Amino acid sequence: QVQLVESGGGSVQAGGSLRLSCEVSGTHYNSQCMAFFRRPPGKEREGVATFHTRDGNADYADFVKGRFTISHDNAKNTVYLEMNSLKPEDTAMYYCAATAYRSAENCWFETGFYRYWGLGTQVTVSS
Repeated sequence: QVQLVESGGGSVQAGGSLRLSCEVSGTHYNSQCMAFFRRPPGKEREGVATFHTRDGNADYADFVKGRFTISHDNAKNTVYLEMNSLKPEDTAMYYCAATAYRSAENCWFETGFYRYWGLGTQVTVSS
């Protein structure tokens, strides 16, 4: 059974930093897309960052570029999201997602593209 478990959420003040982790168990594809999505209060789920584990390519939503960094530890099958210069508008439930992917193209930001999901971790940024 595939499981994704997020950790590292919490409450910080604007300008602060947090590091989210997502450990994948039950599967270990040689080539997969791993991603973080978020759901701000009262809004739809949106893609934040993606990572192609075979090529090492990362992609970011415009609203986090320059502030967030996604990375992957293949040995631990864990993906990380380093979040710096946090803003109140970054407040959301953050979800990890993963799916097998052999294409050389960038991973997608669409929720339907991902097969496996974590339960989420809450990030709250106060002004």
